[in-house]
Amino acid sequence: MVPAKSHQTLVNSSRKQNSLETELSETLYSSMKEFVLRNPTWDQYKLINSALATFLVQNGCNDSSVTEIYLNQLFMPSNVS
Repeated sequence: MVPAKSHQTLVNSSRKQNSLETELSETLYSSMKEFVLRNPTWDQYKLINSALATFLVQNGCNDSSVTEIYLNQLFMPSNVS
């Protein structure tokens, strides 16, 4: 995955952002790549933010900023084919 230098956020562009570099299984990487190619309104950063927010909220995270990201992607998702 390419380190994040500048990209759009899901909620508010004035929020502080951090870069994350991680290793993914080939299966996850291929699936992410295919999804992003089929859905031009998504990119790898938006997908990771959405997936991580969903995981955290569903596993008990009570941070209001995380909940806001989760709810925004839940109720205002980009067009997904």
